[in-house]
Amino acid sequence: MDSVTLDPVDLRLLHALQIDGRAAFSRIADVLGVSDRTVARRFDRLRTRGSVRVAGVTGSRHTGHAEWLVHLRVLPSGAAALTRALTRRPDTAWVTVTSSGTGIVCVFRVPGEGPAPLDALGRLPQVTHADAQRLLRPVMDRRWSGRTSALTEEETAALRPAAPTETAAFRLTDLDRRLLPALAVDGRAACPDLARLAGWSESAVRRRLDELRRSGVLRFDVEVDSGLFGCSAHCLLRLSVAPARLGEVSRALSGDREAAFVATTTGPHNLMAVAVCQDAGALHTYLMDRIGALPGVAHVETAMITSYAKRAAPVPMDR
Repeated sequence: MDSVTLDPVDLRLLHALQIDGRAAFSRIADVLGVSDRTVARRFDRLRTRGSVRVAGVTGSRHTGHAEWLVHLRVLPSGAAALTRALTRRPDTAWVTVTSSGTGIVCVFRVPGEGPAPLDALGRLPQVTHADAQRLLRPVMDRRWSGRTSALTEEETAALRPAAPTETAAFRLTDLDRRLLPALAVDGRAACPDLARLAGWSESAVRRRLDELRRSGVLRFDVEVDSGLFGCSAHCLLRLSVAPARLGEVSRALSGDREAAFVATTTGPHNLMAVAVCQDAGALHTYLMDRIGALPGVAHVETAMITSYAKRAAPVPMDR
């Protein structure tokens, strides 16, 4: 793969996509002050080189699904095959290899209040230990801020989509069952292409996409190679926090530049986070000077993220 170097236009484009991953190139071009063709060409260059991907992600709490954070300790010799198998499963939304192949962390989405599939996973010969905790609630309303610092507040406001309207459990339709998997693969797929794939009219597809976004069921996540921003150290943190301090600590972490994801969970570690740092030295400083200084943090477990195998998926379609 050819190396990619970001210039100011690329940085502004990536920031724009973080605000609205499905914004029209013409709208982005107006804000960036460049031509539509420039925006399209820059995005295609980054996408084809594997530096960026826009994926449609279904909000499980809007569709009546539970999310389970599953930690597997595995034999290194079997980690690659198991990772591939977990990635292919429709009920996994996130699959990550940790600690140089001795661990796999994944998020399972299951209907209702169903359990994580630990019984089947625990019987696999390459799995030496399995643990599952319910993922309760993300506490961040943004992604890693290292890739969202190129636009002004006015430019950000010009691109920000309307805030979704919170809804109760959302009933998925037959059209959704065709649209959501396609958008998980390519969140910027054109409506005519989605219409042909789904076998519905283009107007029906556009209308349903708007309904899914307005209800908060569908959002667009942008996966970007953090190495382009000079960051190579990704670390999974599991924190044990005094209940009286949980809200304070979670909000503090969610405001950190290093934080890519923060969420509350069940179990002895009631808060999990993903930290993105420049290198191991910067991670050491973050753990010592920031995490270690937070009042209420009793214990921290860390695991370096070796690779991301899967970062987004549609909600399972078995309801």
